[in-house]
Formats: sequence, C-alpha cells, structure tokens
Amino acid sequence: MRCFVAIDLPETLADAIGDAQERFRDAAGLRFVDPSQAHITLKFLGDVDPDQTAAIMNAIETAVAAAGVGPFRCTLGGFGAFPSPEYITVVWAGVHEGAERVSALQEPIERELVAVGFDPEQHEFTPHVTLARMDDARGKDRVQRELAADASIGGFEVSEVRLKESVLGEDGPTYRTIDQIQLPADTGP
Repeated sequence: MRCFVAIDLPETLADAIGDAQERFRDAAGLRFVDPSQAHITLKFLGDVDPDQTAAIMNAIETAVAAAGVGPFRCTLGGFGAFPSPEYITVVWAGVHEGAERVSALQEPIERELVAVGFDPEQHEFTPHVTLARMDDARGKDRVQRELAADASIGGFEVSEVRLKESVLGEDGPTYRTIDQIQLPADTGP
C-alpha cells in the first residue's frame, strides 16, 4: 500500500480550496486535486508493507511527543510552485499561521521514520496544500501570473497527525486514514 503522513484539512474548507483552484482553471496543462481530499503532507512513505504499520505508528507517536506541539490554528493563503515558478510541476497554497508548528511536527516525523528505514527527503520542507499538478507547460504563463496574486483561503484547527493510504484509481487517488495520533493537549511546563 502507498502511504504518507499528513494533516488533513476539514471538509468545511473544500469549497475554499475549490475557489482557489478556480483561479487557475483556465491554465492549460493542469490536473487539479480533489478539494475534499486536501491535506498537508508531512512525510511521503511510498510503498509500505502492511506489517510495518505498527512500527510506523510507533515512530509517529514518538515524533509527536518529541515535537511538543499541542493543538493549534493553521491558516492557508498565497500560492507557490514546485520546484520553482520557472519550472512548474506542482501548484500549491501555502501555510501562513501555524507554519512553524507544522514544521516542528514534520522534523521529528522525518527523523523517526528515516530511523525505521524510510528514505530521507531530498528537498527542504515547505508547509503547503497541493492544488494541482502541471502535466505540461502550455499554461505556465497563466499560472505564473496567478502565483503573484494575494489569496486567503481559510483556517482550521490542527489536533492530530494521520497515517494515510493512497489508493490509485481511474479518477485519481483516494485517501484512506489508517490511523491517527492526537497532538498532546498539555504542552506547557
């Protein structure tokens, strides 16, 4: 099974994610993600043997405890592109409020999952929600113009980290939660 660790966005933000995608709708070459499945990926694991689930969840639990991050507010806004605005493969919405806490969760998750045998990330972590993937450069100029636009998408409360499975189908991937770890309620002294 193909797995990743993520912070899911609530269903209540699906319309706002869809509205953000509309700003890019006339750019040729884009393949949009399903707004109802929007999330912030903390670690992509790839193919995982189901027997590894317990070790993965133990690593995530250890990482969440080490991060010392309790529930927090997260807001989304602004656009970006990977790997760069000049060569676009992914169009995303950024994390504003809460970005430091998302990163504070991601760092020990990365460390603990590498320790149990997963490959380390090759790129610096940027907290984001993927809006679309660019299959070809026909709409590049249109995307580049919109990347500079101001955008506020909305906010939500983060209270857990989830291990997700990506099931590939004819209409694209669907995501299923395998398990989750609650952020500790008391992170103060």
